[in-house]
Amino acid sequence: MNRRTFVQVLGAVPALAGPAGPSVRELYERSVVIDGLANPQSFNVPWPPQYQPLNDEQLAAARTSGITAINVTVNDASFEDTVSHIAFWMGEVERHAEVFCVIRNPADTQAAKRSGRVGLMLGFQGTDVIGTDLERLVLFRRLGVRIMQLTYNTRSLAGDGCLEPGNAGVSAFGRRMVARMNELGIAVDLGHCGTQTCLDAIAVSKQPVLITHTGCRAVYDHPRNKPDEVLRLTAQNGGVVGIFLMPFLGTPTTKDLVLKHIEHAVAVCGIDHVGIGTDQSITPIRETPEYMHALEMIGRARKGMGAAAPGEDQPPYCPDLNSPRRLEMIAEELSKRGYKDADIQKIIGGNFETALSRIWRD
Repeated sequence: MNRRTFVQVLGAVPALAGPAGPSVRELYERSVVIDGLANPQSFNVPWPPQYQPLNDEQLAAARTSGITAINVTVNDASFEDTVSHIAFWMGEVERHAEVFCVIRNPADTQAAKRSGRVGLMLGFQGTDVIGTDLERLVLFRRLGVRIMQLTYNTRSLAGDGCLEPGNAGVSAFGRRMVARMNELGIAVDLGHCGTQTCLDAIAVSKQPVLITHTGCRAVYDHPRNKPDEVLRLTAQNGGVVGIFLMPFLGTPTTKDLVLKHIEHAVAVCGIDHVGIGTDQSITPIRETPEYMHALEMIGRARKGMGAAAPGEDQPPYCPDLNSPRRLEMIAEELSKRGYKDADIQKIIGGNFETALSRIWRD
């Protein structure tokens, strides 16, 4: 992409808020910034279509985001499609090595920061592709996967998701899975897990657990949000709770509401155990007719599978944080609320970096 194209594409990105003040901008630029769940392509709503070569707008958004690392979802319903998705991202990293790298260990995170690239931490949102063969954990770790969510919204062999009415918790197989993930240095993610599954996994895990993308149920009662007991025990376990930017925080989903969830999580967990997992595309969303049609179609499909959470008929983003530099905008809001620089750095990435450094093995 030449400079003219880069400037044109950057100019197309919505400017929904003024730039951060110089002190916050400098703080952001020198911080390790980690988004607990994001994607350089479209996310949640497949428009533009996913798993196509990254376009100029997507590359420009990633390049200018200031993000050090993201947890990018690569799993799918089948083993073959999951491997294909991993191969896709490996190919994009090779084609755009000046923009992206793959993160497999703590040193890679620091290397991404030094080089100004966006590091991709390959992750799963669900473990169905593992089947009953825990040795597949070894294979996927060798392929670069470093974060695995035990369940999605419904029941799996490992445990119950947040929409499963039985709330049965982690299965005997799921307990063996957690133990094997601990041994391999794969982070246990509880983002979509049901309450009892979260409690069981925290009790079983010998390593910190992550809730990469969620909200606080005490602020807004929704099955995708976690109750205070889960938040508190995650912190006691040494883990991190990432707050997302989804309609599940409440409506309308505003910047102030996002900050309300962050501040509640800090009050419950402590400043060392809260992060951001936007659950967003780095590239801003535009509510075009094509996008809204795709939102309707994916909503129908997810309802048919029983995987749709309440509120999924709403565009899944926060309009006044609809920017590649949304984490900088959150840092600015935290600064206005009197948070110290060191604490802002923890929330926008430092806490995830600390926990992942404990979990991962080379």
